[in-house]
Amino acid sequence: MNVWNKFWKWYEDKILGSIIIIAIIQFIQVPHMVWNADIMLEAGLVSRIHPVIDWFLYGVDLIEIISIINVGMIMFALIKKRRASKNQPKIIER
Repeated sequence: MNVWNKFWKWYEDKILGSIIIIAIIQFIQVPHMVWNADIMLEAGLVSRIHPVIDWFLYGVDLIEIISIINVGMIMFALIKKRRASKNQPKIIER
């Protein structure tokens, strides 16, 4: 096995931990999104000046929902794959 393949094998073994960290960071964005929208849009400091500005202020946080769903799906797929590989019988080569 060459160095490149060893690196990718190592990376694949560690990717679930990285995804869990990313997921935690993404999931804590949900309360921030609600808080930020309440403060910024209800305070009237920058809201309702122009619809494009409102979209950027609120809409950019909403784009994170796609990332949150994606990270959840990646975590599920990786956990499912890892469980399936652990449940398969090992083949011993001679």
